[in-house]
Amino acid sequence: MRLEVAICLPEEAETVALARTAVTSTLTLFGVTPECVDEIALALSEACTNVIQHAHGREDYEVQLGVDDERCELRVKNAGEGFDAFTLIGVMPDPFSEKGRGVAIMRSVMDSVDFTSEPEAGTIVHLVKTLSLVAGGPLSRQRRDEP
Repeated sequence: MRLEVAICLPEEAETVALARTAVTSTLTLFGVTPECVDEIALALSEACTNVIQHAHGREDYEVQLGVDDERCELRVKNAGEGFDAFTLIGVMPDPFSEKGRGVAIMRSVMDSVDFTSEPEAGTIVHLVKTLSLVAGGPLSRQRRDEP
């Protein structure tokens, strides 16, 4: 079983909750554990908030969700100005700043966080997490026993 969904949203603060609710509801219905759902929702919220704060409201942004019985993949895409994604590698936030913790938070709760960004082409945040499933839930019944 594989589910793929994409949502296009205006770059407005209110849409973060909408994206988060769509993803968390889907994962919950598929039988992902509450703790795992919460971690994915936190990372998604940070990624969407970064789009709204840094893409400067130029266009809609897109949230793509891919789920199978093993993992969840999210892609948050925008058509903003882009940035040098390599500047984020190994960077920790200033402990005295009120901002700048989003990437560190995403990295702490997800298995993989990657950025693709090009000037005038925008940015894609790619988030991946191995799923923890509720026993007997829809996705756990799909898992194959390994030899």
